[in-house]
Amino acid sequence: MSKKKMIVIFVVLLLVTNLATFVIGNFVSVSMGNRVVIQKNEYETLSDLYKDNSKILQIKSVIDEMYLWEVEDQELLDGQLKGMVDALGDPYSIYMTQNEYESFNMGTDGIYGGIGIIVTPEEDGFITVVSPIEDTPGERAGIRSGDKIIKVEGKEYFSDSMDEAVSLMRGEPDTEVVITIMRRDKEGNTETFDIEITREIIRLESVKSGIIQDDIGYIRLTAFDNLTYEDFMKALMDVQSKGAKGLVLDLRSNPGGLLNVSVDIADELLGEATVVYTEDKNENRQYEKSDSKMVDLPLVVLVNEGSASASEILAGAVRDNNRGRLIGTTTFGKGLVQRIKDLPDGSGIKLTVSEYFTPNGTNIHGIGIEPDVVVELDEDVEGVGLDYLEQDNQLIKAIEVLREDM
Repeated sequence: MSKKKMIVIFVVLLLVTNLATFVIGNFVSVSMGNRVVIQKNEYETLSDLYKDNSKILQIKSVIDEMYLWEVEDQELLDGQLKGMVDALGDPYSIYMTQNEYESFNMGTDGIYGGIGIIVTPEEDGFITVVSPIEDTPGERAGIRSGDKIIKVEGKEYFSDSMDEAVSLMRGEPDTEVVITIMRRDKEGNTETFDIEITREIIRLESVKSGIIQDDIGYIRLTAFDNLTYEDFMKALMDVQSKGAKGLVLDLRSNPGGLLNVSVDIADELLGEATVVYTEDKNENRQYEKSDSKMVDLPLVVLVNEGSASASEILAGAVRDNNRGRLIGTTTFGKGLVQRIKDLPDGSGIKLTVSEYFTPNGTNIHGIGIEPDVVVELDEDVEGVGLDYLEQDNQLIKAIEVLREDM
């Protein structure tokens, strides 16, 4: 059977199924002897439903008859499904084909081939860099938080086609990809330029740690993936075994990831408390709480404009529970929660299902979290973290603040 016939059969079955479901599930019919009377408004609704679904077949027929170039029927079907989700007007809700879904899942597994940047669809319609991943081709090429990716390999992409752009940026190691960046400086001036980047295997080493000045533990989290919690616990036990009397948790340029991993890490630091709560369309709330067990060390948390989503959940929990102070600059401001749904054919759908609130009831979406101590990173700093301790003025300030609490 040809693909074309399969698509037509699919659409017809979809039409019949929709009509049957509507009739069975929604019609309250009136029986008169052996007759069934459908009320006028019910008939009109049924008629509208038929017209809406049959229009798919009409458009498909016009394309087959008149469109200049060849197009795969599967592409048309994927387009219908993508369009349905795009119609929500939510840049975070997407339908993913099988290939796109496989690429998406690589990111949460922590290993993939690509350039090493985390992006998000912004409400301005552009694909925006949340953060480049440390020591990856993207960071070494000079990509910054807030950069807009407007082209990949010369083709324009926007928020609604972000996953296609991400799929194109990923690929085999030692191959090149050209991306076009639009950047706005502090004065509001805009420049656009191309960057050619060589792809590499990206292994998200999401946890780095060490000891500062013999008694301060330092743990940096660069993502929240499937491996992060286990690596965090190893790092935490390591700094404690080396005599740490205070802890710096560095979430700068951490674009987020898995919410449950963020909650698990918060559980180790907070004691008995609310970590975060979410609220869905029906105002149903779900609370994530930590138990009474905790690491009882004075704590400061470093954040910046690249700290987003799960990072903000952890930072907000620390702040609202008075567990430690936040140092740095205002965070990114992503306060929406998405849920992933596997589909039988290997494709998937990601939908915004709720918004989250910090323990004090603050929704930070589009706003971010302002630190307790605001410190801009000096412009001449070559890098941040332990390897750049002497010039990382935000980390130096964090140590100073932590000393006050130790």
